[in-house]
Amino acid sequence: MEVHFPELFAEYERLDVDCVLFATTGGPGPANTAVFATEALGLAATNSYWIGFALGARHAEVAPSGVVSPAGGWQARCPASQTSAITVADLDEGAAEVEVAVLRARPWRRTARSGLYQQHVVEDARSADLTVI
Repeated sequence: MEVHFPELFAEYERLDVDCVLFATTGGPGPANTAVFATEALGLAATNSYWIGFALGARHAEVAPSGVVSPAGGWQARCPASQTSAITVADLDEGAAEVEVAVLRARPWRRTARSGLYQQHVVEDARSADLTVI
């Protein structure tokens, strides 16, 4: 369920991790389990690190386990069948398919999140007090 809390994954990025293992038993139904996988893809891309997505084989037809790349796609994935499987991936930050995400986007996001745009934040009374119409 942690995948629903992007602030946790942002903190992992601040801690300079290269990969996060997200192990889950899946959601209460197939649609929720698929959402977990989709959120893992987005979190890997947003934070530019790998995510190991580990899920029981009983959900493999909906969301097979695998390794999500920092670019937000599946780098390696188990078969979509209800049999035990394992997948292996090289986590190489210099690989062409992740180079932009790891070596360019991640440092840029750190710069942007460090207050670069603070002077452009608009103060609006309607945003400060949501009861104002």
